[in-house]
Amino acid sequence: MKRIGRLHVLTDVVLQSRFSHEELTRLAMAGGADTIQFRQKTGSTRAMIEAAQRMRRLCEKEGVTFIVNDRIDVAMAVKAHGVHLGQDDFPIPLAREILGPKVVIGGSAATMDEARICLAEGADYIGFGPVFPTASKDDAGPVSGLEILEEVVRAIPLPVIAIGGVSAENTGDVMRAGAHGIAVISAVCCQSDPEGATRALYNALGEAVTGGADA
Repeated sequence: MKRIGRLHVLTDVVLQSRFSHEELTRLAMAGGADTIQFRQKTGSTRAMIEAAQRMRRLCEKEGVTFIVNDRIDVAMAVKAHGVHLGQDDFPIPLAREILGPKVVIGGSAATMDEARICLAEGADYIGFGPVFPTASKDDAGPVSGLEILEEVVRAIPLPVIAIGGVSAENTGDVMRAGAHGIAVISAVCCQSDPEGATRALYNALGEAVTGGADA
């Protein structure tokens, strides 16, 4: 069975420039992230591959899942553990045909209908949101809220990862709505102490999942 982590940190060097993708990877893993997702929308494909290669090596040393956002070519080039695809990105069925059955494929959804599409097309998990207001994604749709998140969790038999405005303060609410885990960008990348910020999220997840034990 494929392992879908609970604490996904998406690295970003556009919202901030203090930390590189690799530095964010190290700091997030040190804070407890079990999944790192390389996210870069623009720039040289060669540079993306080089950064992603370094990130994958770091992740493999720590037993952390490494996923590439959107760019299936980069994911293939670096032998990433998975790829995450939006509704307008590379089609999930074709990605599965190319990447094979062992690679983790996540799909983005902002509505119940989109979540059903991800399920029908063979996604391994769904990144659902934005659950709360967020400024991290220019293409983020309307806020869904916890009620819709809960409906999706009940209806879709896949791990649902909540994204969009998730913080240590509201992680408990998200997990009580039934989410499998959380994904964050600015809550880690844009903080002065990414490791500490990740640790706060990790602890919040632990409390929500086990009533105080580690996630």
